[in-house]
Order: sequence, then C-alpha cells, then structure tokens
Amino acid sequence: MPVKDDTMDRERTAERLLTASAKNWFDPLTEIDWDAALLPDTFFMNEERCTLYGTPTWDRLGRQQRIDLSRHEVASTASVGIWVEVILMQLLIRHAYDQDMTSRHVQYAFMEIADECRHSTMFGRMIGKFDCPNYGPGRHAHELGRFLKTVASGVQPFAAALIAEEILDTMQREMMRDETLQPLVRDVARIHVIEEARHVRYAREEVARRTPHLNRREKAMCRLLIARVAHVTARNLIHPGVYAAVGLDPRAAAREAWKNPYRSRALQDWGRRLVGFYEENGLMGGPGLALWRRSGLVAPDYRPGTATDEG
Repeated sequence: MPVKDDTMDRERTAERLLTASAKNWFDPLTEIDWDAALLPDTFFMNEERCTLYGTPTWDRLGRQQRIDLSRHEVASTASVGIWVEVILMQLLIRHAYDQDMTSRHVQYAFMEIADECRHSTMFGRMIGKFDCPNYGPGRHAHELGRFLKTVASGVQPFAAALIAEEILDTMQREMMRDETLQPLVRDVARIHVIEEARHVRYAREEVARRTPHLNRREKAMCRLLIARVAHVTARNLIHPGVYAAVGLDPRAAAREAWKNPYRSRALQDWGRRLVGFYEENGLMGGPGLALWRRSGLVAPDYRPGTATDEG
C-alpha cells in the first residue's frame, strides 16, 4: 500500500509541475538582450559576497579589479552550474530509463531535462558575454562527477542534485533582487530562479517520499554520498584562475579566501535551507559530517539539528 500511495502522490506532484511548466517557461535566447552592452563601473555580484571581500588583499585592489573579480567569480560559478546540470540531465535520463514512459513523473523528468538544456545554454552564453573562460570545477571534480552520474541510483540522484540546485537558487535570489548589479546577471538569475523552483520541488518531494523506505545501510550510504557532493561542489564553485585574472597569486588568494569570515558567512547563508531540509529527512550525520564542515556550508562546530530550513 505505501508504494501505491507514493505512486499516486508522485503523479500528482508531476502533474502540477507540468502545468506550471506549460504556463511559465523562458527561452533565454530571446528573453535576454544579449547584444546590450555591459554597464561600466557596475558589479556582477554584491561585493560583500565576493570571496576576498574584507581581506587585506581586497583592500589593496582598485575598484575596477574588484568589479573584474566579481565578473570572473560569477562566470566560475556559472561554469560549475553547467557541469552540475549536465550531470543531472544524465541522472534523470538514467532514472527515466526504467520507468513507465506514460507516467507524468517521467514526463516531468523530460521537461526538466529540456529546462536544464536551456539553462546550460544560457550560462554558457553569459560566460562568453563576460569574456571569461569556461573555468569548470577542475579535473578531479570533473572525474568524480563522471562517477556520480554513472553509479547514483534510487534516492541518491535527487538528494545529490539538490545541493547545487539549492545553493545556486539561494545565491541567485539575492542577485535578481539587487538593482545595483549588471542587468544581464539579474535577468539570468530571474529566469533560473523561476524555473529552478520546479526542479527543487521535484527533487525535494522525491527525497521526502523515498527516504523513509531506506534501510540503515542505504541511508548511511546516501548521507555519505551527499556529504561528498556538498564538499566537492562548494570547494569548486570558485576556480583559482579567477584570482590570476585580476593579477593575484591564485594559490595565495585562494587560501586567503577560504579563511575569510565573509566567505564562510556567504556559503552558510546559501546552504542553510538545504541543510535544514536534509536534517528534516535524517540525511545529516555519520562520517560525512566532517566533509560538510570542510565544505564551508555549515559552521566548523555544526551538529545536526542546529540548522533552520527557511523554505
């Protein structure tokens, strides 16, 4: 009976999401004015969210260097967003492969894949507009992503996908509301936030639906997997090359950034909603807690039950 109830609930959720998708979707190639010039003397993200804000190195940077650093940091994060979306699309295809193709649940998976294709195109176009390289997550993380997309199954793909989805969603909600930023950044953030809300709902409900059926071993494996994904994702959002792009020693600047309390506050702000959701579903705990603390998404003294899910 629980399986039947889960199936009915899954179909209802997918039906609602399909309806919402039909009413509210965007083609970024036509919705965004890609020919518009970038504004001079305008940040690409709130300067307090830049990884070096408040450090001695930041104090030594000129205003244009600070703006350029914000440009490269947004580009780096977007390139990691593409990497994550490519992994997610493959996970969703693998998930759908063994399902009933007539179900609304699978049809929404296809809809989400279509959304992610447009998002990846949009992020790539933005990076090019910024005249930045495709930083990506680095070789090691790239290979770990290859492993994840190949072996993750059951609840794991949905639980893992939420990490980047929730972090980027929270970050971009800040960006789209900040009228001091580049209009292009705000337009990209707005489109992504609106459509990503459906993806987050799809993944959250699947995690909440499946997790109670996990046995102790399966739950332990899921906890460790998402902890590893959280650690790799958070540690690779900003490529060291962004510091070289503004004339800094990349290794020294990266070390300074990771010790920066403003950087820690930003990561914890962006991860709070996600961590609260995992706590509610019993997915925080075990050996993976050390990875969570090293990710910067929780405080160094974090213990499960101390986060607040704000929605």
